[in-house]
Amino acid sequence: MKKSVVTSMSILALALAGLAMFNSSVASESSEDAKSVAWYVANIQEARQQNQACYNTPGLQSTPNCVNALHALEISFKGGN
Repeated sequence: MKKSVVTSMSILALALAGLAMFNSSVASESSEDAKSVAWYVANIQEARQQNQACYNTPGLQSTPNCVNALHALEISFKGGN
């Protein structure tokens, strides 16, 4: 019984460490040079690439680059309206 508790605690500690590493990688992505919506509108291919990367990595979806790229694509799709 005691061994299973220790094993469970070890697994939990490893899972939390992995989550912390993932969060720090997401935070470093969000702290990189965020491009503006206007930049993405002017560079629509990069907006598509960024949007695809955001779609493939759900943890990035709330970063400034993901939000701005999606907004630029929405503007382009609507014709600027």
